[in-house]
Amino acid sequence: MFELDVRSRKPIYEQLVEKLKQLIITNVLKEDEKLPSVRELAQQLTINPNTIQKAYRELESQGYIYSLKGKGSFVHPVKPSENEEELNKMREELRKLFAEAIYLGMSSKEIETLLREVEGGQGND
Repeated sequence: MFELDVRSRKPIYEQLVEKLKQLIITNVLKEDEKLPSVRELAQQLTINPNTIQKAYRELESQGYIYSLKGKGSFVHPVKPSENEEELNKMREELRKLFAEAIYLGMSSKEIETLLREVEGGQGND
């Protein structure tokens, strides 16, 4: 599914959250698709199941996944009206990032090109 960098300064669970969010955002993981169980993913990635559980809890609190007792975790369907607060936070964060990029010399054309790559699903790291 993906690889985690155990030598990174970023905690494993945060890397896992980012990777899963990326798979959801790019529609690799579809709405209502079942995620691997904590045990399966822990074995696959050879990391502690508590780390997986922590990442799943974080994703659930952010609204990316939902859990059904005894059934597992699933990708949450997107409902734009539910995400308004999150969208406002994202807009503010993007403003800061754009301002910094422009300050560092990136042109609006370069920013636009990056946006088009992401929209086309080509901006996956």
